[in-house]
Amino acid sequence: MTVAVLGAGVMGETLVSGLIRAGRAPTELLLAERRTDRAAELRERYGVDVVTNVAAATKAETLVLVVKPQDMPDLLDEIASVVRPGQLVISLAAGITTELIESRLPEGVAVVRVMPNTPALVDEGMAAISRGTHCDEEHLLEAESLMRATGKVIRVPEKQQDAVTAISGSGPAYLFFVVEAMIEAGVHLGLPRSTATELVVQTMVGSAKMLRETGEHPTVLRERVTSPGGTTAAAVRKLEDHKVRAAFMTALESARDRSRALARGEEA
Repeated sequence: MTVAVLGAGVMGETLVSGLIRAGRAPTELLLAERRTDRAAELRERYGVDVVTNVAAATKAETLVLVVKPQDMPDLLDEIASVVRPGQLVISLAAGITTELIESRLPEGVAVVRVMPNTPALVDEGMAAISRGTHCDEEHLLEAESLMRATGKVIRVPEKQQDAVTAISGSGPAYLFFVVEAMIEAGVHLGLPRSTATELVVQTMVGSAKMLRETGEHPTVLRERVTSPGGTTAAAVRKLEDHKVRAAFMTALESARDRSRALARGEEA
């Protein structure tokens, strides 16, 4: 079964490289890219055929649409005449509903909506998938197989996808923001930037591993570090004083609302 990835940006290339590492033959993959220099680079790097959007949609059984939300309507209009019932269309565009995609393609095309995130670059991605109107179990299994090449996959009702976008789709940026702030604080406290960076990054990696491998609630793990009257308690009290928890809630609500706005076609 041939899989075509339409959109050769960071996430599109990440998916192709992940699929090849997972055992898919380059001859079973197609990439769609307009820029000739970029197409030549990808062809050389992965050994895949790089074609136009229309050619990819004509040849492949599964299409993975990896474009910006604002570019999705134009892409759908471009390929609609060659897409056919029986094909599987997987969208990785934030805020774009299966209903919108189905409305621009022939009746009977199976559509799956996916919200990935950037840790897919290191095979630690988190992808949430949702079925469209004409999607059956076989289609979902194929979507899961593709996305599992770059990390973990869960199924969610489509009505939850805006919340998923806010939590895991945008989530890496929040964690990078915290890491950035902690490094700056380390420098302010007198550490060399390289030392502060190593301390913070390894602390983040180790903490994430503890969460995943112990399966314990983050509150339990936090309390184990927080001795009464100690340094951690003093720091956490300041975070609570500055309403950091509430700020996160407000921020994630804003991300969710922006995802909804993208679905309505609203500009920034």
